[in-house]
Amino acid sequence: MQWIFWLIAVIVSIGAGYLVYRADKRRAVPYPWLTSLLRSIVVFLSLLLLLVPTITVSNHVVEQPIALVLQDNSRSAGIALGADTTTYRKNLTALTEKLSGKYKVVEWGFGSVVQTDSFYQYWQGATDISMALARAQEFFGMQNLGAIILSTDGRFNQGLNPMYQQLGLHSSLYTVALGDSARQRDLRLARTYANKVVALNSSFEVRADIVGELCKGYNNSVAIKEEGETLQSSPVVINADKFDRSVSFTLKAAKKGLHHYTIMAPEWDGEQNLANNRKELFVEVADEQKNILIASAAPHPDVNAIKEALSQIESYKVSVCQADNIPESLSGYDVVVLHGLPAPGANVAAKVLAAKKPLWVIVSAQTDITAFNSLQPLTHATTQPAIAHDVVGLFNTSFNTFSLPQQIQTITDKMPPLLTVSGTVNAGPGSNALFRQRVGVGGEPNPVWTLQQGAVPTALLMGEGLWRWRLYEYKNFNDHTVIDECIRQTIAFLAANNNEKPFSVVMPKYLWSDQEPVSLNAYLLNANNEQVNTADVQITIADSAGKKQDFTFERSGAGYKLNIGIWAGGVYTYSAKTTYNDKTLTANGSFVIESIPLELMENGADYPLLYGLAKKYNGGFVTAANVASLYDSITKNDRIKPLIVTNTESAPLVDRKWFFFVILAFAVAEWLLRKYWLAQ
Repeated sequence: MQWIFWLIAVIVSIGAGYLVYRADKRRAVPYPWLTSLLRSIVVFLSLLLLLVPTITVSNHVVEQPIALVLQDNSRSAGIALGADTTTYRKNLTALTEKLSGKYKVVEWGFGSVVQTDSFYQYWQGATDISMALARAQEFFGMQNLGAIILSTDGRFNQGLNPMYQQLGLHSSLYTVALGDSARQRDLRLARTYANKVVALNSSFEVRADIVGELCKGYNNSVAIKEEGETLQSSPVVINADKFDRSVSFTLKAAKKGLHHYTIMAPEWDGEQNLANNRKELFVEVADEQKNILIASAAPHPDVNAIKEALSQIESYKVSVCQADNIPESLSGYDVVVLHGLPAPGANVAAKVLAAKKPLWVIVSAQTDITAFNSLQPLTHATTQPAIAHDVVGLFNTSFNTFSLPQQIQTITDKMPPLLTVSGTVNAGPGSNALFRQRVGVGGEPNPVWTLQQGAVPTALLMGEGLWRWRLYEYKNFNDHTVIDECIRQTIAFLAANNNEKPFSVVMPKYLWSDQEPVSLNAYLLNANNEQVNTADVQITIADSAGKKQDFTFERSGAGYKLNIGIWAGGVYTYSAKTTYNDKTLTANGSFVIESIPLELMENGADYPLLYGLAKKYNGGFVTAANVASLYDSITKNDRIKPLIVTNTESAPLVDRKWFFFVILAFAVAEWLLRKYWLAQ
């Protein structure tokens, strides 16, 4: 509609100029058309200030394409390059310098995280290709990202399989393969399986997956040991170049406590990578059965899903009830699961708070959010009510409260959304999210499945639909091991931390990597079973050689915490003590630091993966020796070209001081001309 005001200004200014023309002609002004034109311009510009206070200004900017170099900076990339690291770096630098003449070149290094400097140090202890590509899409999503040069050996050990990652990349992806695709002789223990908690005097199974490459003729026994003593062995005979099978051990839980087992596979002739020939695992033997209560607001398939997942744990006795027949006392249960509770007409919050039992709350459509918030003294979390909506849960790759199957992210990414009625969730300090809500770029993800350590540990699942997750996993992968393991480990976390000792020290896990900092938490209870931290807490940590180090816990909330940093590989024991009400209280335990980096679990380069990625994203595939050839491939790609970006903004005329001087100049010119001519 702005054109109407421009038209009005033009018509009025022409009319004003015509009147001046007639008047000056009667006065015999020599050039009346000139004074008339000047008056029209003055009137036109003045009317613009009133009728069109702002004008639209367009700026055209040529945006050069961006060429992003993603350099694998993990340990395996350095091993893959070997003695060729200097030559490779020289060739890649020459390529980037040549490309910088036509494109804006950006270089990133990646491994477990993305870095913007020190690209050729090869120090990172893990590789997450999917994370690096997702970060590129997020950071350059609104820019002219023309090409991505992904230089890696293709061996990823964190995150999604990049071939099945759903990305909206419009740029071409060029892959540079580092290392040799030829298979190397290697025998490795891929994964181990065992229940985290077993009942005393029961028998339990420990399984290990063994993968062999070019190990035909191997004939030896894989052994499981405890404190250096061989408990059992299982023969392994390999009759083919490619080998993949499981070995099983059946052990007797004869002694209460935390047991540390080591599974070892003897090396094969010519095998160079021996770091992946052993695996560590921990199993806790409990001297009594754990009673688990699942209370629901109404019959629900989630309840059956949880019960079936726990049915294979001998040390668990599971009871199920509904809101109308919840036991009067919860003192006989070690863990309480509330599904859809507290609910309208069935507020059990007071009973649960009084019992102070480890608690897992699953929020469903029946949950009364106001009553749920009354559980905050136990859950340390609050939430806001919202209209029932779907929530997609994404696995938190930094979750470390307990170990889960390696394929968990690949599997859970295919799960359907959960249904929840909660809005923004404020989790308590020290909580650890197993799953987070999928949100858009720049949004803050809400926790979906959270675990909270404390004197009374708790867990929260902000949505219903576990039964769908189990069905979808079975549909896509022919079992529901991963979802069941999430349920079992959550219950094991709650049950293992359920003790009424006045003083305890707990760890998020007992098996750590030598690349991550080790943390411990301590809890002190008063006579009313309330958490306090008035007393000082000391701890002594000793290695297998007897060397000791002393630390003091820091106070955190109502408990204690301690981060002792990164430690070398080995077996460590700890002894903590405190003095409270003139009594000396102690807590003892042990943990293991693994010195087997993820980067050494597999050898060689994965050429098929890199070739597949290049084809998927309309790029090209080259080896490290031919990296210079990418210049021709990129410059001849018609998809990579500059963009003309138009920026439009509204500029207020009143802010343009020069505009007033223009009006003044035309007005003064008219006045001077008329004065001069009339004075003649």
